[in-house]
Amino acid sequence: MYFDDNTLVYLDGEFVPAAQATCGVYAQSLHYGYAVFEGIRAYNTAQGTRIFKAREHYERLHYSCQSIGLPLTYSVEELTEISYQLLAKNNLTDAYLRPLVFAATPHMTLTAPPASNLMLAAWHWGKYLGSQSLRLTVSPYERPNPKAVPIEAKVSGHYANSIIASSEAKGRGFDEALLLDMNGYVAEGPGANFFVEKDGALFTAPGGSILRGITRNTVIDLARSAGITVTERFFRPDELRGATGAFMTGTAAEVVGVASVDDVVFATPFEHTLGAQLAARYTALVLGETAAAEAS
Repeated sequence: MYFDDNTLVYLDGEFVPAAQATCGVYAQSLHYGYAVFEGIRAYNTAQGTRIFKAREHYERLHYSCQSIGLPLTYSVEELTEISYQLLAKNNLTDAYLRPLVFAATPHMTLTAPPASNLMLAAWHWGKYLGSQSLRLTVSPYERPNPKAVPIEAKVSGHYANSIIASSEAKGRGFDEALLLDMNGYVAEGPGANFFVEKDGALFTAPGGSILRGITRNTVIDLARSAGITVTERFFRPDELRGATGAFMTGTAAEVVGVASVDDVVFATPFEHTLGAQLAARYTALVLGETAAAEAS
């Protein structure tokens, strides 16, 4: 699914066959999840292959590395150039890119390593959560306490929480989980932010126990530019009752509707909600079909 015999990845300064890229079994990142990553999309636009918001993603990669003390010597500009080279070498236009900064040196202590490794991979990947509206369930697992880990950093080890919550929800027959924070407020999904539409406005969790995603921020900007009120505030699951609709956002998921959260069913079909309007605006933006795309 992700690679074949012809696929190349970038690994520590070289483009190598994906099947030959290796990491030692004593690598610190393998044992402790001590690595950071990004999820980035490239789109086939009328102006050619375009990586959406590459600068924002690679600036966040730098922030994530700094947050956990993992060295990264590549500049944003270098990372962006390598990404375009990788796409060209793999003949990809519409693609998902995964940069990963990790520690491959054998290192079993709980201290930061003196150097890091860089891997970039790319593959064709449809919308991560599909195109149909999702049935969510409030997870018994919470998002990590922001006083325990740098929650705004995309640290690989943080995603054990996401895998556990998502697997538990799907094991009960739902499409995805909705996680609360340590105080019982709605936070986000395992890999996507959450919005709810109520009384003609949108509500989403503020920073704190969520990763304020780049897609989330883009959708907020699109909504406000269209005159839609967006409020970032804490709210509990019972406030979802009476809402018109809901949706999730993320680079991999893009914008996907939510049909229900446990026994709360949103009566308005997604195609008639503000979320659907914003999904269309987002698609136009990433494909370079709106003037706003030039500013991104």
